[in-house]
Amino acid sequence: MPDLNPQQKVAVRYIAGPLLVLAGAGSGKTRVITHKIAHLIDRCEISPRHICAVTFTNKAAREMKARVGRMLEGKRSRGLRVSTFHTLGLNILRREHRTLGYRSGFSILDAQDTESLLRELLQKHALADDAGAGALQWRISGWKNDLCPPERALARAEDGTEANDARLYLEYQRRLKAYNAVDFDDLILQPVRLFQEHRDVLEYWQNSIRYLLVDEYQDTNSSQYELVKLLVGMRNAFTVVGDDDQSIYAWRGAKPENLAQLQTDFPGIKMVKLEQNYRSTARILRCANHLIGHNPHIFEKRLWSDFGDGEPLRVLGCQDEEHEARRVVSEILHHRFTKSASHGDYAVLYRGNHQAKPFEKALREHNIPYFLSGGTSFFARAEVKDVMAYLRLLANPEDDAAFLRVVNVPRREIGPATLEKLAQFANQQHMCLLAASDDPALRNSLSTRAGERLRAFAATIAHFARLAATENPVATARALVLELDYQGWLHATSSSDAAAERRWKNVDELIQWLERLTRDEFQGEPLVEIVRRLALMDILERQEEETGGDRVHLMTLHSAKGLEFPHVVLVGMEEDLLPHRTSIEEENIEEERRLAYVGVTRAQRSLTLTYANKRKRYGELIDCEPSRFLSELPAQDLSWEDGKGERSQEERQQRGTAHLASLRSLLSGS
Repeated sequence: MPDLNPQQKVAVRYIAGPLLVLAGAGSGKTRVITHKIAHLIDRCEISPRHICAVTFTNKAAREMKARVGRMLEGKRSRGLRVSTFHTLGLNILRREHRTLGYRSGFSILDAQDTESLLRELLQKHALADDAGAGALQWRISGWKNDLCPPERALARAEDGTEANDARLYLEYQRRLKAYNAVDFDDLILQPVRLFQEHRDVLEYWQNSIRYLLVDEYQDTNSSQYELVKLLVGMRNAFTVVGDDDQSIYAWRGAKPENLAQLQTDFPGIKMVKLEQNYRSTARILRCANHLIGHNPHIFEKRLWSDFGDGEPLRVLGCQDEEHEARRVVSEILHHRFTKSASHGDYAVLYRGNHQAKPFEKALREHNIPYFLSGGTSFFARAEVKDVMAYLRLLANPEDDAAFLRVVNVPRREIGPATLEKLAQFANQQHMCLLAASDDPALRNSLSTRAGERLRAFAATIAHFARLAATENPVATARALVLELDYQGWLHATSSSDAAAERRWKNVDELIQWLERLTRDEFQGEPLVEIVRRLALMDILERQEEETGGDRVHLMTLHSAKGLEFPHVVLVGMEEDLLPHRTSIEEENIEEERRLAYVGVTRAQRSLTLTYANKRKRYGELIDCEPSRFLSELPAQDLSWEDGKGERSQEERQQRGTAHLASLRSLLSGS
């Protein structure tokens, strides 16, 4: 292990018991995990099929698996499981679904499907509007992450609102079971419940996974922590890697205290600290250490590097958000011209997505290519999800979530009451919703008209499923969309003809994308097989995680976690923005400080921080105060510029040349 430092080597080689690796930002934690997997296979002779590594994104899992494959020359890592927590949970449910009372081919509801179902329940009880569905979704998710079933939530309710929500939670779970479906949180909750109630199943999985590695442990919630405890059992053969200073997901249930809880639940656990940073200059790290030092700590650590002091951090005062955007873009132009850097070397990070707009405008004006992360993904658009749901249903007639999404798209006047009766019938007969729609016995449960509409829908799907099995996949997809008159549906439901055409272009782009896949990657395979393979690969999430190439990156601080850039501009460093007003009011500044810390530690060579003296809020221009986090940075490492000072003649000349170069590029269209 010549490329590992002493602490990294200790973390890789230690297998005598449970291990906590406290890995600071940029300290090479992925390198440690991949080397440890290789060590377990190569030196400890543990079969790859008995090793499981878990992280939080498909992108991280793919990268980890690819690295191990390169280290072990591919075949020697065959059978190794590297996935997200939720994919692990899904794999457990796929094998054990009957024990929990699910039929094969159970569906997974995404956030939109879940919100739609909750909206129906609220309307049924005349309780709330669309905003209420979103709030209820968050509350149910919180209960599930805390391993709280509906009955316990109802027993613990402190007021009428909580009691109503708990009753809706109970009804929601019943509806999911009737639809043979689970939601995203169930992918962890149900395996935990399974293991707690069925000792034989737990023993099978404990024997299957003999060494467990978990990345980003500070981001685990209660249910994920319990899943890890159950899987490692008495063997205690595991390594977890985390950093409490980078815990920024408390709003979605993450508990950084899970790191400390390990010492209680596993008293003999060994801890290794990784403090050498391989990313940033010493000055950037000094500022990061000073900033996070204002938070209370269970584990003390201090990042350091061998990269020299580097440039001072620049703090730029701006008049308002428009001036902030113009000034940042001017700085990027000048810096890129003088340093011969690429557009992709720069990242502009902010607290909320609403801050992106003026930067997009300023970058477009200067013909600077940019990549906006965290906007609406192509595959998250309703029209794309509709067509994908139809294709999923052709591939898997038992995909009840796909059925529920499109049974009324375009509108067929099949209402919630009809669907509830259909679901009850399907559950009684142990069949999927599509098969139940065409079952003659269903006529006893529904009106003649409702039954005819369901049978007509089932016949349409059956016809195109037959085509999909034998005909050209792309031709089948196009014929389906034409038969549905989906373009007409878009015009009927969109706010304008222009909006309908934009949405139709997205559908056309999806079909063109399928055409490219069938030509380049899945040549000769039927549509059914293509859609199945895409579902397994989770193409939707992969698309959202694509990198921006040689473009300036615009993203939130949450999106930037795990990334690094040579030059970072952290904007909007003001009270009520970073730290956010809600956190100030709730006296929860620690997570906001960790968020700022994540932003600072993304920078490799240079870091610029900006604040505005005035900013528009709800249409009104208000006075702003620089963020308290700026005063928590070491003064000797900062260079403050209020934007009013005189620049040297050389700098004015350089900036003029940079802007002329940008103008030429704009005029030439290059």
